[in-house]
Amino acid sequence: MALPLPAPDRTALVTGASSGIGVEIARELARRGQNVTLVARSEAKLQDLAAELSATGVRADVLPADLSDRASRAELPDRVAANGSVVSILVNNAGLSTMGPVARSDPDAEINMVEVDVVAIVDLCSRFLGGMVERGSGAVLNVASTAAFQPLPGQAGYGAGKAFVLSYTRSIGGELRGTGVTATTLCPGPVRTGFGEAAGISQEDAEASLPAFMWETAEAVARTGVDAMAAGRPVAIPGPANRVAAALVGLVPKQLLVPVLAGRHPGLKD
Repeated sequence: MALPLPAPDRTALVTGASSGIGVEIARELARRGQNVTLVARSEAKLQDLAAELSATGVRADVLPADLSDRASRAELPDRVAANGSVVSILVNNAGLSTMGPVARSDPDAEINMVEVDVVAIVDLCSRFLGGMVERGSGAVLNVASTAAFQPLPGQAGYGAGKAFVLSYTRSIGGELRGTGVTATTLCPGPVRTGFGEAAGISQEDAEASLPAFMWETAEAVARTGVDAMAAGRPVAIPGPANRVAAALVGLVPKQLLVPVLAGRHPGLKD
């Protein structure tokens, strides 16, 4: 198995491409000769990345879009087609998290998170997979988290959303057998990207809650994800410590695990 061959009319659509893991996945795909279509809200950041990647010889298109908005997502296939491209690789990377107990949560923020982390992935897979299957070639990389393997008090909606992404992508992979199209879930552990700060937790608190050996760079995470997609693997977990932790967490009874996680989560500390 390999990534779809690069071609002038083919593109890898990467959401959340304005920062963190999304930037590094776009760079990794460009290094492998893939044209890229960069999607996020921040047009200025996307334009800067597009200029960088275009200088390497690939085509880099910019499509500013709010992935929490259903109408904005619905326009993406036509906007890609207007650029003369078809999506041969789909990377659903955009995501966000809220922080703290659900009892004190903002309903609008919670629903917005589910819209971006869950609904947008279902939406874009539904819109782009059909064309890949018709062409007999394609690859999907849905970015989840090691939070997908366990409950996550303090980030309940985020953890549940990532569990959905993992299950959904595994199911898609089963449906795609024999079609020439693959589906992979990337499940990073902790990564230094500013993601935690956006959710309301300082980098200092985040690093204090997890051992240093579990942290990975965005570059390493992106490389792991693209390698797994190229190999047609269903799940990729960057870093040996995170792979061990993901395996072990399933063996611990949840009535024992959940109180421990709740006691350590910085979002639940007063």
